[in-house]
Amino acid sequence: MKSVIINGQRRETASDNVSALIAELGFASGTVLIEHNGMALRPAEWNQRPIRDGDQFELLRIAAGG
Repeated sequence: MKSVIINGQRRETASDNVSALIAELGFASGTVLIEHNGMALRPAEWNQRPIRDGDQFELLRIAAGG
């Protein structure tokens, strides 16, 4: 298990990469924007971006509306 910070909250995760973390959190891949350790990530990068103990994430849910 790794200890990470997501939107200011400490959380334990067994995920090895960002894509797995998003699935663990229950988000669909097209509904969230991710910043990992201060860098914005494109969805194409999620599978290759490993998660390490102490990483920090900011997640923004995308919502359509009018």
